[in-house]
Amino acid sequence: MRESARDRDDAGRPRNARPRDAYGRPLPHGAAGVPTMPEDLAVSPAEALVEAQRLLDADRPFHAHEVLEAAWKSSPEDERELWRALAQVAVGITHMRRGNAKGARALLTRAADRLDPFTDDPPHGIDVPGVIGEARRLAEAPSPDADVRLVLGEPKLG
Repeated sequence: MRESARDRDDAGRPRNARPRDAYGRPLPHGAAGVPTMPEDLAVSPAEALVEAQRLLDADRPFHAHEVLEAAWKSSPEDERELWRALAQVAVGITHMRRGNAKGARALLTRAADRLDPFTDDPPHGIDVPGVIGEARRLAEAPSPDADVRLVLGEPKLG
């Protein structure tokens, strides 16, 4: 049995140390990639929304997903599905940019469905109806060249 060359963290969990491109695709070891978010990223809801929006506006949905996933992992139980759905919207856009229309359609539709319960009283200044509308619009005809007009909302700072 040969020794594994996989990169591991201090707890022995696998870590992907390969560089990634702007859409999160792994590049060969030693290639210049786009920096990703640290695995231990800790952000407030407002910080997550501001940073995810910045990354989405820069056409880096994979990295926006990482920020939203960090918020999902640290959110209270009653908000987990909200943050999970927002992360899935970003992953759906990532799949769309990569040319995976089927995966994009599935993720964007699933995310919009998961966001529906938050429509009446969206927390943190998130424009839930707007995000749902954009996710459904993109899911109708996912294209790598689609014009993404996703605005997460106006975060409540404080």
